[in-house]
Amino acid sequence: MRKIVALLLALFFLTAPCIMATKPAFSSADVAEDTWTPKAPMRQARAGLGVAAVNGKIYAIGGTPASGQYPPDCFNGSSVGTNEEYDPATDTWTYKASMPTPRDYFAIVAYGNKIYCIGGAVGVSFDEILHAYFYITPGVNEVYDTVTDTWETKTPCPNVGMKCQAHVVNGKIYVMDWSMPYVYDPENDSWATKTRMPKPYPKSDSSVVSAVVGNKIVVSFDFSTFNSSTGFTYYEQKVLIYDTETDSWSGGTSGTTIVKGGAAVATAGVNAPQKVYVLGFAWGMFPVVPAANQVYDLMADAWGTATAMPALRRDFGVAFVDDVLYVIGGYSYTSNRYDDVTPVAVNEVYTPIGYGTVPPVVDVVSPVNQTYNASSVSLDFMVNKPAVWMGCSLDGQDNVTVTGNTTLEGLSNGSHNVTVYARDELGNTGVSETVTFTVDAPFPTALVAASTASAALIGVGLLVYFKKRKR
Repeated sequence: MRKIVALLLALFFLTAPCIMATKPAFSSADVAEDTWTPKAPMRQARAGLGVAAVNGKIYAIGGTPASGQYPPDCFNGSSVGTNEEYDPATDTWTYKASMPTPRDYFAIVAYGNKIYCIGGAVGVSFDEILHAYFYITPGVNEVYDTVTDTWETKTPCPNVGMKCQAHVVNGKIYVMDWSMPYVYDPENDSWATKTRMPKPYPKSDSSVVSAVVGNKIVVSFDFSTFNSSTGFTYYEQKVLIYDTETDSWSGGTSGTTIVKGGAAVATAGVNAPQKVYVLGFAWGMFPVVPAANQVYDLMADAWGTATAMPALRRDFGVAFVDDVLYVIGGYSYTSNRYDDVTPVAVNEVYTPIGYGTVPPVVDVVSPVNQTYNASSVSLDFMVNKPAVWMGCSLDGQDNVTVTGNTTLEGLSNGSHNVTVYARDELGNTGVSETVTFTVDAPFPTALVAASTASAALIGVGLLVYFKKRKR
């Protein structure tokens, strides 16, 4: 019988998961957060352009090369369809197929492998009666395929505006300024109207910017309120939050610094904490107008300040790759009166606050909290960013290194638990929730038969032995 017990124990240890003696040590990498780095400039200087990122590449599309009294495009009537692709890995720019309709100040967003360029100004007209220039804004909707380097035209946006923003939430494209949003469905090429921003509306010259955080779109703009009791006008960087799931608006805490002529972008929360960065210039600070970089935390409903971009400019484009922000192009001021501008090809990269401190997010898909009628259970999990090491801990034991989804084998009947770990290249370790499950596997029939047969043979052998002793 001792041999049979030994055999059973050997079978168990041969099929049980291999356990490491110690958990691996992790080291953190030094990351220069909240800093700016100059990169290769665009080939063509432009302002009022659109910037979007697809598969690690950045595309700078359209805009105007006009110079002069702001806005010079209104007086010169010049805009381009130039399309340049930037590769952060090689710090180089490459010309791509130009946008069919040259324009500036359009909404831009990436979805899948395509970039949607919606609305904007295609030119200007002069009204002889009013003696004023007016923008021509047809709401054109053109889509660039980054894989095939081709363009196609889609149904135009119902709103014929400019200086709008576009965001993707759950496969739909939301195009918004103070007078919308509209939502576009790329699958059926159709538009729908959503609930308008509540009053009070932004000032007519307000720089409305927005960024998406989860299922919500954070909209920010400068707002003024006159206090009749004090006789003073108070200015604030107002925040409104649009919930795409409920089609409703709510308010957020206002910032104290008014940011003009810029853009907003939200980090994804993968390599840096998820925050909204409002970039531009600080309005009302004379005689020197500094660049501004205000940070809004939606979860905390609070504002902070970050390092401003080195090159003071306006009407630039911004996008992010791996939570690193790329601020490209725009107008720089050429006079102390801050009304004469010239386009620039500047490309400055910003590393956000807290970059490199966010651990991977690990989600266990299998097992789940249930009973399994087998001694082998699949361990399937997902990690939200590349990992240089992954491991699992079964029943609180030391980590076992894994290269991906695997199988937990040789599990004994009863309750078990498993936890999965992942470490990124910066040394941050993410930990999944501990999943508890139960194994209730039938005892192997062949092994039971073999054990019974062995016991019977032993019994027969003992009987023969005793008979021989009696003789």
